[in-house]
Amino acid sequence: MKRKFIPRLAAFILVVCAMLATPGSAQADVDVHFHSFNGSVLWGRYPHTFVVFDGELEDGTRVSENYGFSARSSIEAISSGPAEHMILTETERTIANTNRHFTVTVSDRQYRRLLATVLAWRDYPGKYYDLDENNCIHFVAALARATGLEADVPEEYLRRPKAWLNYVTRLNPQLGAREID
Repeated sequence: MKRKFIPRLAAFILVVCAMLATPGSAQADVDVHFHSFNGSVLWGRYPHTFVVFDGELEDGTRVSENYGFSARSSIEAISSGPAEHMILTETERTIANTNRHFTVTVSDRQYRRLLATVLAWRDYPGKYYDLDENNCIHFVAALARATGLEADVPEEYLRRPKAWLNYVTRLNPQLGAREID
């Protein structure tokens, strides 16, 4: 009788372990897509980079947001140094015409930390936008670093969002992303 009990106990333990290893509901995650916009001075939009958050939080809340960082006035940013800043959101139509470079999936906790970073940049007192120190690339770099990516901003990429995101792609081969021409 003892010999029949041991295999049944082992089978029971395996079943319990399998049940514990399988969550009762799928873990929700948010995808963070890193985009660049080619832009054109002739068409009134400068090259730009931004992020799109898309997914679902563990409590079932749907996330569909996007954030970029910009100057309220391009003239002020170009001519007189630090300028008033704003968080810029794109339309679905604009997003469809941008370059999606790579995606990082984050947990609820990481998503909240990213959102806190967005709000900190939005609410920074005074004139915070600066072409050389705090432009859209620096903003997205801060978000990328918050996801665990390497994302410095060499001077040669200060005004080249697509080239910079290609550079970040090269710095982070674990993404499995390809550079965009």
